[in-house]
Amino acid sequence: MSVHTSRRPPALDKDGFPTRDHPSGPLPKNRRKKRKDPLWAKLTVAFGAVLLITSGAGVAGTKWIVSSANGAVTQQNLLGGNQKTATEGGGDLKGAVDILLMGVDARKRWAVDDLRSDTIIALHIPASHDQAYLVSIPRDTEMQVPAFPKAKYAGGVAKATEVFFHGAQNGGGWAGGAQLMAETIKANTGMTFDGAAIIDFNGFKSVIDALKGVHMCVDQRVKSHHMQLVNGKPMYLAEARKASGTKKDIWYDPGCQDLEGWQALDYARQRYGLKNGDYDRQRHQQQLIKAIAKKASTSGALTNPVKVNSLIKAAGDAFVLDTGNVPIADFIFGLKGVAANDMVLLRTNNGTFAGNSNGRETITPKSMEMYKAVKQDKLAQFILSNPDVIANEK
Repeated sequence: MSVHTSRRPPALDKDGFPTRDHPSGPLPKNRRKKRKDPLWAKLTVAFGAVLLITSGAGVAGTKWIVSSANGAVTQQNLLGGNQKTATEGGGDLKGAVDILLMGVDARKRWAVDDLRSDTIIALHIPASHDQAYLVSIPRDTEMQVPAFPKAKYAGGVAKATEVFFHGAQNGGGWAGGAQLMAETIKANTGMTFDGAAIIDFNGFKSVIDALKGVHMCVDQRVKSHHMQLVNGKPMYLAEARKASGTKKDIWYDPGCQDLEGWQALDYARQRYGLKNGDYDRQRHQQQLIKAIAKKASTSGALTNPVKVNSLIKAAGDAFVLDTGNVPIADFIFGLKGVAANDMVLLRTNNGTFAGNSNGRETITPKSMEMYKAVKQDKLAQFILSNPDVIANEK
């Protein structure tokens, strides 16, 4: 692959990307939920699949990790009043579990209320708790967006990626953006969720770096439209244009390979120049989530206290979480049967653009049936009848 790096660029932080103070800020200690007993085991499998604790860590190791993780991840109310109801199986993790994942690119120079959610994924875990499915909602899907008084939004028609922005306005912040997203998805697809997570992809890079990179299969040659090498160092284009020195475009060439944090995230962000545009990007982002989960669970990092501490700190920078009304310990133990290799990546709209009469993107009837299957916990049966919805991971 045509990428070479040396030291990190002076324009970036020590990890190679802009740092940020969490836009919403950490919750006061007296507002954070108390955590008790082993609970970190599948925390980030459920929320983007970052860390796993295997039995090799032992009970003592698990308790140490839980103690260290107590204040690492910010928790907020991301679902508002849109979590699953009791009649839908909400509050009882013996059934299916559905988690809304929203990815944002929160660079420090951006205001809290000037963010879109370019990644929107429903993570579905069936009642058997032995599988996990990643189902994307295309960013440009035209949606009917409900009114949201918290952000002084009157409602209207908007792209899915814009919904988060509308909810974050006028003091709504990240929580408001997520709440309006959950409400909009419910109104347009019927899907409701037990929990939610906002993933800051710049923080995600630190998780990948703590894992010493991830293994991914690049399926088509693509040029980076976000970064450039300056004297061999990766920089965002905005910084690269101001810098002096030898500049070189970054290309990702086909083949299975180990990628550093900045490479993996940059590749997963690309949509221009790909055969199927944003649909290929959706699949690449799903692949990245699975790759992180797999690396965390197979690298032995979770048996090394120093590495574990680094992962916990990185995860704290990457996520804002909401487990609904379910105690977090119950939430985690309810997912203990899910492993990285059990993740199945699914395609919306057969992986290609589907426009309506106005030239705006819409959801095909087949994909609406897939969303309905998520809602009814019949996704496995739907896939048996529609095997072409499974995404190619190579």
